Amino acid sequence: MNAVVRIQDEARERYRELLATTAQTLPGQELEWLTAQRAEATAAFLRQGFPTRKDEAWRYTSLDKLLQQTRVTHATPLPALSVADVEPFRLTDDAVARLVFVNGVFSPSLSQTHDIEPDVEIAGLHAALEQTPDKLAEWLGRAAGTAPTSFAALNTALHNDGVWIYIPAGVRLAGPIEVLYLSSGTEVAQALSPRNLIVLENGAQATVVEYYASHGAATCFTNSLTEVQLGEAAGMEHYRLQDEDAQASHLSSLYIRQGRSSHYRGLSVSLGASWSRTEYHNCFEQPNARCDLDGLYVAGDRQLTDFHLDIRHAVPGCTSRERFKGILLGRGRAVFDGRIRVEQDAQQTDAVLTNHNLLLSRDAEVDTKPQLEIFADDVKCSHGTTIGQLEPAQMFYLRSRGIREEDARRMLCLGFATELLADCGVPGFRTQVERRLESQLSADAVREPE
Repeated sequence: MNAVVRIQDEARERYRELLATTAQTLPGQELEWLTAQRAEATAAFLRQGFPTRKDEAWRYTSLDKLLQQTRVTHATPLPALSVADVEPFRLTDDAVARLVFVNGVFSPSLSQTHDIEPDVEIAGLHAALEQTPDKLAEWLGRAAGTAPTSFAALNTALHNDGVWIYIPAGVRLAGPIEVLYLSSGTEVAQALSPRNLIVLENGAQATVVEYYASHGAATCFTNSLTEVQLGEAAGMEHYRLQDEDAQASHLSSLYIRQGRSSHYRGLSVSLGASWSRTEYHNCFEQPNARCDLDGLYVAGDRQLTDFHLDIRHAVPGCTSRERFKGILLGRGRAVFDGRIRVEQDAQQTDAVLTNHNLLLSRDAEVDTKPQLEIFADDVKCSHGTTIGQLEPAQMFYLRSRGIREEDARRMLCLGFATELLADCGVPGFRTQVERRLESQLSADAVREPE
């Protein structure tokens, strides 16, 4: 038995035991539909196991290091954090609701809601399963299915809490909804499975800000799954920042389902964790919908960050725009796997996919694979990627004006990165990202290697 097979088999057995010991502690035990979902997902995960690099979607990303550690779910007691502890992680000043989760568990004492419109529901998923299970039965699992991938199946089988957001038809929220997932150190390594369910009915408009961060050292694996359901002519802006501790591992899977003439706009920034992966899955099933995805990632020394896009145009008249940029430092590694598929009936599709990468050292590495599969003839589609270093002419221009080399390099890197933030509708989100970029792109980090 080779090492990879052994690691996979041992990890599957550990998670089999984890599933067995956790099953009776999860909320909604009395809900037959939820119990059936979890049972189906558990069976699918045990049948599939974890992906390997033989799987095309995981060709450039190894799971070996992630799978070698023994983990527990929902370690207790939870860290006792105060409002002052979480205040530095605030990204908005005008949020209509702020939900705080500590190690995957909703904390009412650290959260707050303001003037919520009638019939709007913003709560922890655990509580919603107890209070409004019939409404969740209609939506939970509709976008993602029961077990489309191994990690999605694992989340469905293990999720204990998360965000439930329901915006009725025609409602436009006065401010953003802010969601903070804060991991805090415990004596054992944890496996966290937050589940987010966001539903906007016909014509509803909302902005959601997600922030994954750490309070001190935190050895955890976050396996997050978010389902977004947009009704006809609904619109959602979705900003996501992953900046967890260097000891953490993070995987986010997003499944988007759009109604006719709806608009989803997402910006995902990945700066933290030693190993991270973000997946977007969107299949256009109603005409004239639009999806705009922007992404920014910085991979520091010995850090791996991965973005995977699966966008499928199955009906006519839809538009998708994907712009992703990466900066790699030291021995950082990045993977970008973007796929747009235009089906035969998806005439008048408009799709553009770009990925640009900036390598600041000789040891940095990026594997980029933009894919465009077209089976219709009346379309406007393009894709492209670039990998390069800082432009010498730009460096010369700045140096000739008395700017130090390290400062010139940092300025050019920030200009490259912050272009994606120009249209950000949440100023606090942009400010926090820019502040963290300034820190990561310090003089030492961007100095030309000898």
